[in-house]
Amino acid sequence: MRLRIASERPVAAPAGRSVARHGWPQALAVVLATSVAMLVVAAVGLWAAGAADLPKGAFLPVVLATVVTAVGGAVELSGNAGELARTNAGLTVVPLSVTLVGALAAAGGFLRPLRHRAVAGAGELAGWAARIAVLWLLTLVGLASGARHTFAVDVDSGTLDDLTDALDAAPKAGFTADVPQTAGFGLLWLAGILLLALLVSRGAPLPGRLLRFQASVRPAGYAMVVLVLAYVVLALVIALASVVTRGHAKETLAVILLGLPNLAWLALTLGLGATWQGRVDGPFGLPVPKVLAEVLRTPDVSTLNLRTVAAHDGRWWWLAWVAVVLLPAAAFLTAARSPARIRAWQHALHLAVALALTMLTLCLIGRISAHYGLSLLGIGDLGGNLSGELLLEPVLWPAVGLGALWGLLAGFLGALLARPVHRRGEVAA
Repeated sequence: MRLRIASERPVAAPAGRSVARHGWPQALAVVLATSVAMLVVAAVGLWAAGAADLPKGAFLPVVLATVVTAVGGAVELSGNAGELARTNAGLTVVPLSVTLVGALAAAGGFLRPLRHRAVAGAGELAGWAARIAVLWLLTLVGLASGARHTFAVDVDSGTLDDLTDALDAAPKAGFTADVPQTAGFGLLWLAGILLLALLVSRGAPLPGRLLRFQASVRPAGYAMVVLVLAYVVLALVIALASVVTRGHAKETLAVILLGLPNLAWLALTLGLGATWQGRVDGPFGLPVPKVLAEVLRTPDVSTLNLRTVAAHDGRWWWLAWVAVVLLPAAAFLTAARSPARIRAWQHALHLAVALALTMLTLCLIGRISAHYGLSLLGIGDLGGNLSGELLLEPVLWPAVGLGALWGLLAGFLGALLARPVHRRGEVAA
C-alpha cells in the first residue's frame, strides 16, 4: 500500500550559501569559459573546413563572425565591384555546434553555485545573472568589433575576367558584424539559456512564488533537453562511423564542430513529419547527406519531408522509427521525474506543450538562406561561379501542431509506462 504526500516543503538554504557570495570573479569565469569554448570549437571547425587558407588574415575575423552568428548576432555581407557593377549577398545560418557548446558552458557555470539550494530569492538570482550578463555584453562588443574583413573574389580567367578588368569592376566581398544587434540578440540568447537552465534543472533553486510551477514545467523541459541532446549524440555516432567506413575525416570534423546539431535537429523534425522547403543553386552546397542535396538541387523550390527523402532512398524511413522509440522514452522520463499526483492526461498536456515549443525553436534556428551575385550595368547575375542561392525554410505551424500531437500521444503512453516506478510524493507503507 502506498501513501501519497500532498505537498513537498522546500528545504531551507544552508547558511553561507547565498548566491550573492558569488560575485564578479565567478561571473568572469563563467563568461570566459563560455567564450573560450565557443572560439575553440569555431576555430577548429573552420580550420577543418579549409578557412585557414583564407587570404590576408581573414581567419580570425571569420572565427569571430562565426561565434557572433552562433549567439544570434547579425553579420552583414557587403560587396563592391566598381562604378558599373555591383555585388549583392546575404547569409542567414546559425552554426549550432558552436551554439550548443556555448549554451552548455554558460548553463553549467550559472548553475554551479546554485547547487544544494532548494529556494532562492528572485533578487539573488537576478543579481547573479546580471553580473554574468554585464560581462557577456562586453565580450559581445569585443567579438562583434573584430568580426569584419574584406577580400577580393576570384573570377577565374577568360572573358569574364577581361570584362571586369576593362570596366574596373573586380568584385570584392566582405562582412561586418552589426555591434548593436549582436549585443541585443546575444543578451537575449544568454537570458534564454540561463532561464532554460533554471527551469529544467532539478537541483537549481526557484523563487518561492514559482515553486508551484516546477511540477509541470521541469520534468517536461528536462525531457526535451535530453531528447535534443540524444539526437546530437546519435548524429555524432553516425558521423564517426562514416569516418571509419568512408574516410574524409577532416570534412566530417568540420561538420561535427560547426553544424552537427543542424543536421540532427533537422532529422528530428523530419522524423516527426515536419516539412521543409528549400533550393540549392549555383556553387553553394549543404554539408548534408547526398540524398538531401539531391532533393533540394532542383530548378524550383523543393519540398523536403520524410516522404520525398524516402522516395530517393527508402532507408530514411528509419527517422520515423527513431522518433517512435525516443519520444516515448522522453515521455517516460517526464513521468518518472514528476510527482505521483500528476495524472496521465496532465502528463500528456505537459509534453504536448513542451514538444510544440521545442519544434518551434528547432524550426526557427534551423533556417538557412544564402545568396551571392555579381551584375554588370544593372543586368542580372552574371552566372557561372559568381551567383547562387541556398534556401531551407520550415513549414512552421504544421510542424508545431505535429509536435503537440506527438506530445499528447507520447505523454499519455509515458505516464502509463511510469506507473510501476516509485516517484516523488509517494512512500511505501
